[in-house]
Amino acid sequence: MSEIVPDHIHVGAFVVRSGLTEQSWVDLSDPLKLEFEYVRRIAEILEATILLRRPDERVRVVHLGGGGLTLPRYVEARRPHTAQIVLEPDVALIDQVRARLPLARHSGIKIRPMDGRTGVRELPDAYADLLIVDAFAGAQVPADLATEEFFADAARVLRPGGQLVMNLGDRAPFDWTKRCLAGLARSLPQQAVSAEVSVWKGRRYGNLVVLAGSRGLPTAALERAVARAAFPYRLVGAGSLTAWVGGAAPFTDADSRPSIDPVARGWFT
Repeated sequence: MSEIVPDHIHVGAFVVRSGLTEQSWVDLSDPLKLEFEYVRRIAEILEATILLRRPDERVRVVHLGGGGLTLPRYVEARRPHTAQIVLEPDVALIDQVRARLPLARHSGIKIRPMDGRTGVRELPDAYADLLIVDAFAGAQVPADLATEEFFADAARVLRPGGQLVMNLGDRAPFDWTKRCLAGLARSLPQQAVSAEVSVWKGRRYGNLVVLAGSRGLPTAALERAVARAAFPYRLVGAGSLTAWVGGAAPFTDADSRPSIDPVARGWFT
């Protein structure tokens, strides 16, 4: 069960926690302040994509996984009144967020109490400019969000030139991630992945942030952003990423599993 607790270091900030994992960090006084490094990588993607659009241009963002609504708040602060949908199946958490971390009126952020797979299935074709998948059941990415059938439906929902961002958790030898990316490539073949160097080298479990689309990605801008990161990061894309994935078989709805559980492995203490 998820709970919202005050951050005892940063006054006015809150953490959404599920068991041993911290799922979100929110500073109500400053929605542009981001505590988690992987969230900063996603924000850099936002800055290099939809936040470059003209203020008068219609932009739609869909978030799979809500937590404390860190990224929707960031988008709203940077580009007010952007149309955003958040798909979050944890109704109790939604109620907590609305009570303790309320959104501003007329924010344009709509929360739908449903799982990501169902929510995406109900969206019309060519609806979204960006689809952000940051959905975890405890410390694991749900199995149904890693299959080639899901990615095909996600691609259907994207407008021409739209992109998908996905936060994964894994550790070397990255068998799960490689199968996930292989399925994603069937629908969105242009891909780039960023992670801390220590994660790439297999020293520990960590987050891998994926950007995928059917057209060219803003890799030059992302490489500059990664170079400024507080911790050593590396962005892998194009041929290097294809070689890394190798011959991994995509997950399908008939053959899928959630991402590796770091809590069960004793990697979170």
